[in-house]
Amino acid sequence: MYDAVVVGARCAGSATALLLARKGYKVLLVDRANFPSDLAFSTHYIHQTGVALLKRWGLLDKVAASNCPPITTLYFDFGKFILTGSPPPADGVEEAYAPRRKVLDAILVSAAVASGVELRTDFSVSELLFEDGRVCGIRGREKGGSPVVEKSRIVIGADGMHSTVARAVQAAEYNTKEPLEGPYFSYWSGVQMKGFEFHPGVYRGSFGWMTNDGLALVGVGFAAKDHPAVRADIEGNYLRAIAEDAPDLAERLRNGHREDRFVGGLVPNYFRKPYGPGWALVGDAGYLKDPCTAEGITDAFHGAELLVDAIDSGLSGRRPLDAALEEFERQRNQSAFPLYEFTCQLGTLAPPPPEMQKLLGALRGNQKQTNRFFGLFAQTVSVPEFFSPENMQEIFGEDRGAGV
Repeated sequence: MYDAVVVGARCAGSATALLLARKGYKVLLVDRANFPSDLAFSTHYIHQTGVALLKRWGLLDKVAASNCPPITTLYFDFGKFILTGSPPPADGVEEAYAPRRKVLDAILVSAAVASGVELRTDFSVSELLFEDGRVCGIRGREKGGSPVVEKSRIVIGADGMHSTVARAVQAAEYNTKEPLEGPYFSYWSGVQMKGFEFHPGVYRGSFGWMTNDGLALVGVGFAAKDHPAVRADIEGNYLRAIAEDAPDLAERLRNGHREDRFVGGLVPNYFRKPYGPGWALVGDAGYLKDPCTAEGITDAFHGAELLVDAIDSGLSGRRPLDAALEEFERQRNQSAFPLYEFTCQLGTLAPPPPEMQKLLGALRGNQKQTNRFFGLFAQTVSVPEFFSPENMQEIFGEDRGAGV
């Protein structure tokens, strides 16, 4: 009998299992994959607030030592002008990192096992077990093995957007939005990036940053309406978009070499009810938004901490578990809703409306507020705080309302 079974051992699941084990709980962590292994569709960017959590967990040194360079600068090239700067730090952490998932996930899994988590890889969950209306365990098997049943006080789904756990408990979705855009990216050698680069076009945007082993991840996001045409010639559309919207980046690519295939596709936007009798969801299983702000891993880490605090409160008897999980959902949504809406607005890849054009223009020459704008992406400045009437007055008052 386990205190918790965590289904999915990627960044949300391994972090959740690790933190539960460090609180003294008996945890089983299962995944269909083996580690180290890459995850096909992940831009693997960790913003400063996510990096601060890695530091708190004692894992930042391992990421920094993985031949993955720190990223401190955001560089947004709008053609007529460039905004560049550094977001405010998170708990003293000024750096972001973008480690390959075969690196990051292996670090997290190893740390979980070192903390006492039992790990089973090549393990597929076939169904959840119920008793008196509550989830009480899983049935599954290792590759080539016989079916096994494992009982637990709670089952946690950290198994992504196509979550087996979410499907089994029929977790309700809300605040859903159709896919807005989707990126295609690959890895390049011989290409240096200027930080977190973004080059917006019309209904598309080029982006990139450095990752492990001297490689650059370079991608283009395409509006959902254009994906059928893009899929017919991914490489051609990718290279044309960069050549037209980011000629300096295109020149760097011409002097580099593409080292891998193109990966990408459309991503939905949703919140799922993240808990119920004997179960909970974390990471993309519980909440997913457009990748244009690259928040997925950072959100997964935040969600893991919130969920573990709630589970510990419930399993320890300090409060009823269901009440603690209800508070987890409230805290998650309070933090996530504003950034979700902001991300979905950006995810249309439409030309900025007049109000945003005016704001971007007003940020030119205002390094303090440019850095705070970049703090929206790093989650060191909240959306309500930045767009408050007081902050808008400060921005436009200093700049006298300059527009694009």
